[in-house]
Parts: sequence; C-alpha cells; structure tokens
Amino acid sequence: MSDTDATRVPGARRGTARERLLAAAARRFYADGVSATGIDTITAEASVAKMSLYNNFASKADLVMAYLDARHQEWMGLYRRRLDGTPDGRDGVLAVFDAYADHAAFAYERGFRGCGLLNAAAELPAGDQGRAVVRRHKEEVESLLAGHVKQMLPDQPERAQAIAEHLAFLLEGAMARAGLEGSEARLEHARTMAADLLDRL
Repeated sequence: MSDTDATRVPGARRGTARERLLAAAARRFYADGVSATGIDTITAEASVAKMSLYNNFASKADLVMAYLDARHQEWMGLYRRRLDGTPDGRDGVLAVFDAYADHAAFAYERGFRGCGLLNAAAELPAGDQGRAVVRRHKEEVESLLAGHVKQMLPDQPERAQAIAEHLAFLLEGAMARAGLEGSEARLEHARTMAADLLDRL
C-alpha cells in the first residue's frame, strides 16, 4: 500500500505490518513533519506494536529512508503513467509537470504542503543520507527533462541541457509556491509557461 492509498482511504488498516507502518509514517511525516512525529504516534496509527516497527526498520532514521524512497517510487509511477503513449519530447516534458500536479492533487489529510521530499530534507541535518536521496530524486527529474528536450533538439545537446535546467527551476519554484499557497494553480501556470517555452524552440 502506498502512502497515498492510505490517505485516500481514511482509516485504512490492511496490508502487512511494514506496509501499514510505511503508510502511517507517510501520513504523519507529510502532515506533521519528520521531527515532530514520534515512533509511538506511528505505531498507534498503524495499529501495530512498537516491536513490530523494530522488526521491520532498524530505527526511525531507517523508516525515514524507506519513506523517502517510497515517495520517489510513487512519483516515478505517476510520471510513467503520464508518459505512456506520449509521442514526442514536448509531451514528455509536460508529463513531468503533470506528474507533479497529480501528486499535488492527492487528498492529503491537512491539505497540500508542497513536495514531501523537500519538506523532509529541510528537517534533516547536513550530510544526512536522506538528503542525498532527495537530491538524487531531483537530479533524476532534471535528467528526465533533459532527455525529452534532447529529443526536440538532437543536434544541440548543450542548449537542451540548459533548457532542462531552466524547466527544472520553473517546476521546483512552482512546487514551492503551490505548497505555500495550498493550491495547484502555480503548477498549472508553470505547465503553461513550459509549453510556451517548448513551442518557441
């Protein structure tokens, strides 16, 4: 069960103890923050004993790492669904923007608060492995954008890379503003801006 499955189905308690713990952690980490969420809160919400948590995760830090990986995999799934059947590089770029909008559209318990990965990274100390996970996710998103732009500009790899970086900044800025405002409007506007930029290549 993914964290969003549990969010969409209030009180969901099916699945293995590990799945329930991950789902509970995802709800609480996103709604309340990583630092503010204790082990007791997670085990109570997952309806499992504390020992069950330590049978599945070595520590809270290990659970945080699993949460970050699950959010990355969840976003990749959204992106792949959006990408399915897209005919060209332009649509591929817009699939990335649409996957972010899909993530923002989930029925979060306390509303949309921006990128769950960046929110978590902001709470982790410098050098924490979790920050490296988030950085790799953002690098992979930019790499996906670059691959799609290079389809449009196959003979201009340096220009394509620069445009991909521009698009990544546009996307992240829109995500940050959307999270602050609790609305998907900034993401929709960013997608329109991206489409306009691509149409002018």
